Formats: sequence, C-alpha cells, structure tokens
Amino acid sequence: MASDPVVRAASEVIGGPPGRYAAHRGQRWQVTAAILSALAAVPLGFGILFRVPCLRTHWTGTEQFWTACYADLPNAFRDAGLGRGLAAYLQGGPDAPTTGQPPLTGFLLMLVGSLVPDGREGTRIAWYFALWAVITTVLVLAMIWMVSGSLRRPWLAAHIALSPVVALVAFISADAVGVALATAGMWAWGRRRTTAAGVLLGLAMAARSYPVLVLLAIGLLALRAGRLREYRWTAGYALLVFLAVVAVTWLLNPEAATSAYTDWATAGPGYGSPWLLPQLAGYPLPTGTVTVLSVSGWVLALLLGAVLALSAPRRPTIGEISLVMVGIVLVTCKSFTVQSSLWLVPLVALAAVPWRDHLIWATGEAVNFLAVWLVIAATTVPDRGLPGPWYAAISMLRVLAVLWLVVSVWLQAHDRPARVAEPDAEPGEERVAEPGEELGEERVAEPSAEPGEEEEAVEVDDLAGPMHGARDAVLVRFS
Repeated sequence: MASDPVVRAASEVIGGPPGRYAAHRGQRWQVTAAILSALAAVPLGFGILFRVPCLRTHWTGTEQFWTACYADLPNAFRDAGLGRGLAAYLQGGPDAPTTGQPPLTGFLLMLVGSLVPDGREGTRIAWYFALWAVITTVLVLAMIWMVSGSLRRPWLAAHIALSPVVALVAFISADAVGVALATAGMWAWGRRRTTAAGVLLGLAMAARSYPVLVLLAIGLLALRAGRLREYRWTAGYALLVFLAVVAVTWLLNPEAATSAYTDWATAGPGYGSPWLLPQLAGYPLPTGTVTVLSVSGWVLALLLGAVLALSAPRRPTIGEISLVMVGIVLVTCKSFTVQSSLWLVPLVALAAVPWRDHLIWATGEAVNFLAVWLVIAATTVPDRGLPGPWYAAISMLRVLAVLWLVVSVWLQAHDRPARVAEPDAEPGEERVAEPGEELGEERVAEPSAEPGEEEEAVEVDDLAGPMHGARDAVLVRFS
C-alpha cells in the first residue's frame, strides 16, 4: 500500500511512509485486520449519522429525500408488513407479507422483523433499522477480516474499511448479506475449500443475483488453468444450494420464492439505468426492449470476462475478472440503485485497485447519491427538486465512474508484468524482473516466450486456491 501515491500522501498526517533505512518487520494479518476494523468505525459511524434525521421522523414524508437519509429497510418494515413475523411470511396465501427480494434476503428481512419488540409503530421502525445496522456492521467487519486474511497485502482491505461508498449505502438495504456471502465464497475457494465455496456462493446467489458472475469468473479462470474438475464441485454445490433455497421457499410461499425474478422481468427502467434516459426525455422504451438490453448486458459481461480471463498474458485474478463483469452488468441493468454499488467494494480490494481510481469512482457515487434523492423529491415539489436533465447527466457520470474502474482493472490485468520474489523476501514483496533474468530457481520468461510458458512464476492471485501455480491449459490469442 505504501507504493500507492494516495496512501503515501495521506500517511503524512501520521509521519509519512517508512524511510529508506527503516527496518521492515513482518506484521501478522490479524493485527492489520484489527486496525482496519477499528478504522471502519469512521465510515460506518457516518453511515448511521446520515440517518439520524430520519430516525427522528421514523422515515415518514418527503423529508427523508430532502435530507438524503432514505433507507429501504424501515420503509419496507412499515409498507410490506415485515413486522407481522416469520410465520405469516411462510404460511403463504394472498394475505402473506411480501418483500420483492430474492428468497434468502426475503427470509432474513422477515426473520429480523420477528425480533422487533411490540410497541408504537415509530419505535418498532427504529428498532428494525437498529437491528439491521448491527447486522450490517458485523458483515462489513467480516468482509474486512476475510479479505485481510486472503491477501499477501492485507492492508488492501482498507478499500472496505475506509470506503466512502460504505458510509453512503451500507445501511440502505440488506445487500450486505449477499456481498458478504459472495466474499466468503471467494475466500473459501482461495483456501481450497471447494465444497464450502460452492455452498457459500449458492447462498449468495439466493440473496443477490450478482454472485452468479463471481462463480462464472472462477469458472473462466479454472478453464484457463485446467482445473475444471475442482470447479465442477464448486459450481455443482452452488447450483444445488441455490435451488434448494428456492425450492424450500416455494413449498412454503411460492410468491416469495419467485417474486424477485418475476418482478424484474416485468419492470421497466429504474433510477441509475441508462435505459431510463429515453423516459426522462419523454420517449420511454418498451419493457420488453429494456429486458433484452439488460440481458444483453449480462451476455456482454460474460464475453468480455472470457476475453480477459483467457487472453491476458498472465492469468488475471478472480477479483479482477469479477469486478469487470459486475461493473458491466451494473451499468447495463434495468435499475442501478445506489445500494448496488456496495457489490463492488470488496472486489475493489481484491483487485488491488489504486486509491486514486477508488476515489474517482466514490466521487461519482456520492454526487449521484445526492442527486437521486433530489430528483425523487422533485415529484412532490418540482420547483425545489433536481430537474430530470440534470439527474440524467449526473447518473451518466456515475456510469462513467464505474466504467473507469472497469477499464483500470482491465488494463491492470492485461498489462501485468511477470513478477518474481527474492529468495528471502516476505510474501507480497515481489519485484518486477528484467526479461531473461535468473533469480534463484525461478525464471522470468523472455519477451519472445509464449504466455504461460514461464518455468516458475510467482502466483499473482492470492485467491487462486486449486489453480495455484497451474500452467495455462487454455489460452486464446488474437492475431
């Protein structure tokens, strides 16, 4: 992290980076994770402070938009009947409460609603938000520990602990559940626990849809590394767990099992989507067209992910391929909600994105965060809210910020030089080697060597797991 110019500049407030003759002592990753967990109190604390105005009004009226403290969780508790308890949710029927969320997320929303004590509605809403604030905080801390424990440079988890995006969107919805499960699945794969990785990714897919892309990213890299046998177990368990969650929920409440997917198929474009721009201009796209465009985004993400995974000179990392694919899906989806940005936060850490690019992206997210509430508020007070054309421009700046991340990671993965480690170097202290240089028993390929023909290159991906050190079995070259 000290090589990052933003980090070096920020470290001046505590004395600056280590000097040339400073002694470098190894530090256990647990210490790093503990420090970052303490620092995470800053964005998490701001995230709670942002919602104080709404806590006072119990998320009623339009003030929640003017003060930018809106959150889905308390509104869903009041409007979707989450306080009726888990029994009412599971019994099904026309009077059963519905969440419109994937089955696992819907189940957890109702479960937490069952824990809210009886009392006045405003007090119960505050309780519900408080419970989810605790759950979200624990999940963010868990992601910090998993990422720190997975990487040779555990300080990269600071991208989670200190991310402005976490402060803005972590407490809006229950998305942190799916994000944490997907991160846990990648952590398990990196530890060669293929069965656990499949189970965790299956649960993540039952909580959010985007972990499908993480599973596909692992599959593309496993194809290149010739490790499809191990991947088949992970993919099989993921699919089995996902279908089991859907099936069990469907037996108890069919609408709860499928509503998230049927609602998506029949929905038009939502806030943040580029497909909303024609509607803002007075020429809305048909729902079917929007659905085709959104599905095309998934196809495009898979194709570009495959190109990068199978053609880069060095095998990219799981974090890099996942971030490229998830970023493309986000900017082409039907609705790019503000809370969806949380999906990218652990991937930014795992892909080792420079802090400059992280902050550029976070700035776009922050401006859009304010704009979306003002444009929603404009539906009630047009003269005071944000005009549609202004919102259209700002939302597209956010799309460009996400694409900036995607391009940055693409170039980083595609242009990565061969790296070798000194014989006595600490993990993560590799250096760029000169072409043809001999170093101990490791050799860096000559510029004319075929990609993948290095004798022993240091594994770039800390989450490679079963792919660790594998030679390329499938490599695509474009002439």
